[in-house]
Amino acid sequence: MTAVQDAMVWMNKNFGAEMDAAVKNTPITKSLLIAIGIQETYYIWAKMYKTAAKPEDVLAVCVGDTIDFPNRSSAWPKNRADLEAHPKGKEMFKVARAALERIAKINSGYAASVKIPDKFCHGFGMFQYDIQFFDKDRDYFLNGGWATWKGTLSRGMAELIDKAAALYPGKKVLSHDESVYLGIAYNQGAARTKKNMATKKFKQGFKDKSGVYYGEYIDKYLKVAEGL
Repeated sequence: MTAVQDAMVWMNKNFGAEMDAAVKNTPITKSLLIAIGIQETYYIWAKMYKTAAKPEDVLAVCVGDTIDFPNRSSAWPKNRADLEAHPKGKEMFKVARAALERIAKINSGYAASVKIPDKFCHGFGMFQYDIQFFDKDRDYFLNGGWATWKGTLSRGMAELIDKAAALYPGKKVLSHDESVYLGIAYNQGAARTKKNMATKKFKQGFKDKSGVYYGEYIDKYLKVAEGL
């Protein structure tokens, strides 16, 4: 069994029942939830989940994404000043900054970012609910709802249900490829995903340094999850 398969088994063992309940009567599958969880945050908790005292300890470190202006030009907040200008924004910065300092201790990839005092995390929870939603969901971010399975699952499902309705209105069951496109829409939005299906197929969403797209990873991880 590969390392990724082990992680998927762990997710299913600890959170499978809740995922089964959440996807009931929706076109979303547990396999897609697992694939997205792996794609979004596995790199963070890969080295510690087997030795964690409890699953909640893993959820507590599921933070990331320190990209700000100019690379983050389309989504609020663009930077610290943009965040702190909003009601309770200064409180949120403290939470987001503490999250960065916490993850930097276990993931060397954040070593450079944490040295910059104005940097902070934008993604929260295993499914990386973005800080752009802070204005409408302040308590979730400020009170640590993202560090609970109920909290992160509910936000992830809400986004997926919304994107599924936009891509496949009325569909009760999705094929593998349709589920991959739904995963891509989770990352970049439904309109862009739908527009580029015919031309770009799975080469959509965030592209990492190795040139692999978010959609290609979802395709890969979904196949693995479906095969367990």
